[in-house]
Amino acid sequence: MSKTKILLTDDHTLFRQGVRTLLAAEADMEVAGEAANAMDAVALAQQLRPDVVLMDIGMAGMSSFEATRLIRKERPEVKVIFLSMYDDEDYLAECVDMGANGYILKDSPADQLITAIREVQRGGSYLSPRLLSRLVDDFRLQGRGGGTRSPRFGTLTKREREILKMLAEGKSVKEIAAFFELSVKTVEAHKFNLMRKLDIHNKAQLVQYAIQKKIIRLPETTFA
Repeated sequence: MSKTKILLTDDHTLFRQGVRTLLAAEADMEVAGEAANAMDAVALAQQLRPDVVLMDIGMAGMSSFEATRLIRKERPEVKVIFLSMYDDEDYLAECVDMGANGYILKDSPADQLITAIREVQRGGSYLSPRLLSRLVDDFRLQGRGGGTRSPRFGTLTKREREILKMLAEGKSVKEIAAFFELSVKTVEAHKFNLMRKLDIHNKAQLVQYAIQKKIIRLPETTFA
């Protein structure tokens, strides 16, 4: 019986080790390789030619969304399952736009990950039951006119996302303009557009949004 080759991508070593141990117990699966960031995942996907890529959604550096786009561009047959801590519709929509086959929450029972891998390998899709239930409830609410969709991160252009991240990190418009070799007016226009799309009206809201969506990370607190 041929085994499903899996590329495991996550920036937490202990998490990767735990998933590797879990998958090693399955006769029809093998971890072909591990990547600690999205850029390495793109390279290893070409080198190892896995059947399924497990992709953490919140790694530093190249975004997981961009990595998925590049992997699927070169090898459209590869299945990608996103691993996320957040039951967030914006992230789910972006993953689907990038060609993901599955989206599973990291606090899901272990058997759900096994099920997800087998389902996408058969050509299907998989969504964590808890998130699916929430989406159904949201659609029902919207159908009764009782709610609206939150602004989507996926509506931003690549440049707008880059500028959003730098603004949230505390960079000034002038600093961003110098970094990208753009005019201040151009950066101001991007800033205006991204804030309009996300219905954000001030810097505090922008930073809060970036933290909520894991675009930036809060510095880790250390104790003496």
